[in-house]
Amino acid sequence: MTDEAIRLAKRVAAQLGCSRAEAERYIAGGGISVDGQVVEDPASRVLPSQDVRLLPGASSEEAPPVTILLHKPAGMNSGVGARGESALACLTPESLAQGHGQPRFLKRHLAKLTLTNPLETDASGLVVFTQDFRVARKLVEEGDRVEQEFIVDVSGAIKEGGLALLNHGLNFNGKPIPPMKVSWQSEHRLRFALKGVKPGLIDHMCREVGLEIVDMRRIRIGRVPMAGLQAGQWRYLLDYERF
Repeated sequence: MTDEAIRLAKRVAAQLGCSRAEAERYIAGGGISVDGQVVEDPASRVLPSQDVRLLPGASSEEAPPVTILLHKPAGMNSGVGARGESALACLTPESLAQGHGQPRFLKRHLAKLTLTNPLETDASGLVVFTQDFRVARKLVEEGDRVEQEFIVDVSGAIKEGGLALLNHGLNFNGKPIPPMKVSWQSEHRLRFALKGVKPGLIDHMCREVGLEIVDMRRIRIGRVPMAGLQAGQWRYLLDYERF
């Protein structure tokens, strides 16, 4: 850029007759294009000859925080900073599931995300990342009160009375496991609906009754199902959805 280049926020403020703060919100919210391309960084520099436009539907209101629902593939870790390939790598515009009511993808949606419910690396299924403190409080601080649902494929022969023990009667880390709902879905598939999920809990329970986990998939957290998301796909939590 030459000396003629100025900050995009300054250009937008002058062009729209608004404050610099409003201009920065327009830009950060994906509401400004430069030569036909959306630019989200208010500090970007533009030349006088470049075409800067306000896009239809643009707002100077502070962009609301988002919550992301991801179908984590097996083999990827869900924890921020954990070793191995991270499920965060799935959060690209290309893997965003298409559907009615989805917000426009912005780079800022991937900043300051909180992982609410980690999932074992070998497991697949619903993982939640959020920028919204209300969602984080519900799923982290009050998480032991939120039911989760898992589909677990197993091998081996369950010991006598094993299903009753899975529902209530086993210990984990020296403490009784609270009652839960466990049922057979088919000859080698169990459904678990439980609260207070801890890493390794379901694997421990299965081994206690003579079963080995072949595949485990989380399909629901609270009232929000994974629904039609394919492995590696993600979408935004919609305004009307509540955990």
